[in-house]
Amino acid sequence: MEQNIFQLQYAMDTFYFLICGALVMWMAAGFSMLEAGLVRAKNTTEILTKNVALYAIACMMYLACGYEIMYGGGFFLSGIETIDADAVLKEFAGREDGFNGGAIYSKASDFFFQVVFVATAMSIVSGAVAERMKLWAFLAFTVVLTAVIYPLEGSWTWGGNAVFGLYTLGDLGFSDFAGSGIVHMAGASAALAGVLLLGARKGKYGADGRVNAIPGANLPMATLGTFVLWMGWFGFNGGSVLKLADINSSHSVAMVFLNTNAAAAGGAVAALIFAKILFKKADLTMTLNGALAGLVAITAEPSTPTALQSTLFGMIAGVIVVLSIIGLDKLKIDDPVGAISVHGVVGLFGLLLVPVTNSASSFSGQLIGAATIFVWVFSASFIVWFVLKKVMGIRVSEEEEYEGVDKSDCGMEAYPEFT
Repeated sequence: MEQNIFQLQYAMDTFYFLICGALVMWMAAGFSMLEAGLVRAKNTTEILTKNVALYAIACMMYLACGYEIMYGGGFFLSGIETIDADAVLKEFAGREDGFNGGAIYSKASDFFFQVVFVATAMSIVSGAVAERMKLWAFLAFTVVLTAVIYPLEGSWTWGGNAVFGLYTLGDLGFSDFAGSGIVHMAGASAALAGVLLLGARKGKYGADGRVNAIPGANLPMATLGTFVLWMGWFGFNGGSVLKLADINSSHSVAMVFLNTNAAAAGGAVAALIFAKILFKKADLTMTLNGALAGLVAITAEPSTPTALQSTLFGMIAGVIVVLSIIGLDKLKIDDPVGAISVHGVVGLFGLLLVPVTNSASSFSGQLIGAATIFVWVFSASFIVWFVLKKVMGIRVSEEEEYEGVDKSDCGMEAYPEFT
């Protein structure tokens, strides 16, 4: 009887992991649609090409070495042997938590769930450097980030390893349930390094300090992308519970779904109202980024807040992201889709919210963890971007930028009938 229960729990937890991983994979479509909608028509094909290619590269590099660096026990060359059910049964039967304690699932499902997180981090970079970066320079950077930079940072956080042998973040009170810092702030840190070396788009900032709006070509597509991301986020946060097959875990999953949705709704409404106060108009792009900001903020700890707290956290994040987008423009940091604000600034905010509802974490631990992630990812990314700039160049020519990178990089247009 006990063995049958174990078999069922193993099957349910593995299946749940795979379904949540598939939802997170669907976020790749969300990022593609969001970014394609927020760039100009002449750059649409290239941004879509980047998103398809970065996902494929992330899957290959994390399989080749990233998972091994982050968790150990990679299986790129050795593969996964046929599972011995009796051996696994004995292993978990001997654990203190028994059959209904720790998560029990296939290692292959764990890899699949983790690899889509890697692609998410890289997708954040794609939007921030849009419309003026060389395609192949971007893809070269993708190889390094997904193979080394992200996995090493992940090994210090979710992997539990000491930071260059100096200190362990978990022992300091650092907690990041689903990746506000580990995934989102890390992606934004890499994006910021690239943007600083790349420079702003031509015409974005006037000589007198004026900020010129460069509207996206397809706001319906951007809106669809936001809803796809919103849906995928249930797998992102819900899957991070790591299991389903007992009463406590099932309840935790339900609360994570509820809180994730509440935070997104709060962020969208707050950004809409705040934009109306500032600009006297209902700004759709700010509303979309407000929803995403709410999602990023709750990602660090979606299991312990109440629904009311989650909504309030999302609303604060919605205000923060509007202020951050305006602030970065004043600093002449050109981010076409607001990725650095949504995932970086709000990602930090999400980390700092964790101790409010989770007593196992501490503000000092959250700050040290955030600093560790930012310093490593930003520094390593800056070096890689700098080398690429010197070796092959990272910015397209002025003529190519004027005509659109669709023609120069891809040789085709997304909307040929309208040009």
